[in-house]
Formats: sequence, structure tokens, C-alpha cells
Amino acid sequence: MIETFRLYFSYPFVRYALIVGVLVALCSSLLGVTLVLKRFSYIGDGLSHVAFGAIAIAAALNLTDNMLLTLPVTVLSAVLLLWMGQNTKIQGDAAIAMVSVGALGTGYLLMNRFPTSSNVSGDVCTSLFGSASILTLKQSDVIFCAILSVIVVAVFVIFYNRIFAVTFDAGFAKAVGTRVNAFNLLIAATIAVIIVIAMNLVGSLLVSALVIFPALSAMRIYKSFLSVTVFSAVISVVCALAGILASILINTPVGSTIVIADITAFLICSIIGRMKG
Repeated sequence: MIETFRLYFSYPFVRYALIVGVLVALCSSLLGVTLVLKRFSYIGDGLSHVAFGAIAIAAALNLTDNMLLTLPVTVLSAVLLLWMGQNTKIQGDAAIAMVSVGALGTGYLLMNRFPTSSNVSGDVCTSLFGSASILTLKQSDVIFCAILSVIVVAVFVIFYNRIFAVTFDAGFAKAVGTRVNAFNLLIAATIAVIIVIAMNLVGSLLVSALVIFPALSAMRIYKSFLSVTVFSAVISVVCALAGILASILINTPVGSTIVIADITAFLICSIIGRMKG
């Protein structure tokens, strides 16, 4: 097996896949804890569906780089979801469902109306569930992902205390002068960036697993916010590496294999948590 890994690591596309997988897993796990604690876990699904719709629009417009459209549209949708969630007429979960279903239906319609290849079903499945696209990354894709990842990590580290305050007690944070709405907006926009860079790894329907499972696994063992965040990042990176390597060795879909690794980690952490009482 060591010789097999050594052979695979000699190929640039494998190294690129591992680098992007680690960066995406790390970024996804950092704000996953915040989303779970704020009971806003489904925003990942909503934004991933929006990104799917944006990709379909970019394909219909024959854009060579769909990120030019997908990234700003997803960030704007995150802002829209946050505003709609604060509207008393449209509750947060209803807003997410409305936007996500609308974007998913629009994307599928556009892919059928303006197909980019003869295999429309294959294109849809690739976008929804991920594919071997993570193994066909170019150096420019890795650099772009690295830049976005550095920005996400920097934002989380710089504003860690304020994110912590807004997550646990928004009322108190507002009372002491923290701009709660601004930081909620920052969290939503950062999540949108994470969703966009994670779609190549697991697809739009499975992207929430990268955000939610590591946080839930860490919460089974640790209780403090910092401990949960750090352990969540470790679990997420380990599962991403294990999933990518396993998918290469046994020829399985990358996204689904990573999700299985995350589920396994959650079950193990649940058992450890019960043993610790």
C-alpha cells in the first residue's frame, strides 16, 4: 500500500486534490460550529442550491469561468437569506427552503434548456453529488482555492471573539456595543464563500456534510467553544484526507466517500461521548 500511495503522490493532480480537500475541510469546519449553535444549519443546503443555479446560468451564458458568476451570486443570496430570516413574515427556515428550491429548480431547467453536452443527466449528477472534478484540478484552481481559504481563516481568527459573542448571546453582544447585524452578515458571506469552494469536492447536495458533521462530532466529546472548533477542524481534515485517498484506491465517488468518513467519525465520537458520560 505504501508503494501505491507513493505512486499516486507522484502525480500532480493527486497532490492538488489533497491540498484543496484539506483547505475546504478546514474552512468548512470553522464556521460549522457557529451554524449549529445558531440553529442555522440548513443555510449550507440553501446556498449550495443557489450555487448550483448560478453554475447553470454561467453554463447557459457560455462563461469560461463560472466562479465569476457563482461566487457573487451566492454571497448576495446569503445576504438575502439573512435579511429574509429576520423578517417576521418569512421565518428563517421558510426563507432557506424558498430560495434553495427555487434555485435548484431554475438550475435544472436551464441545464435542460441550454445543455453544455449531450449527457445532461450526467452534468446534473456531477454538479449535485460531485465527481472526479476534484482530481482534474489545475494549478490555478488550487491557487484560487488557497487565496479564498486564507481569507476565510483570517476572518475567523481576527473576529473570533465577536463571532463567539454573537453565536452565544446576540442580545448581550449588542448591549455592549457589538454590531451584531454586521457580524451576522459577515458570517453569512463567509459561509457562502466556503460553499462555493466546497462544491467541487462533494457537490451541492452533500456540501452541508462538510459543515455540520465535524461540528456535531466534536460536540459529542468537548463542551467549550474553542475546543469544539479546534477538534472539529481536526476531524474535518482527517475525514477529507481519508475520503480522498479511499476514493482513489477503491474508485468510489469522492464526495460520497468523504461523507461516509464524516458519518463514521460522528459515530465513533458519539460512542466516546457516551463512555465519558
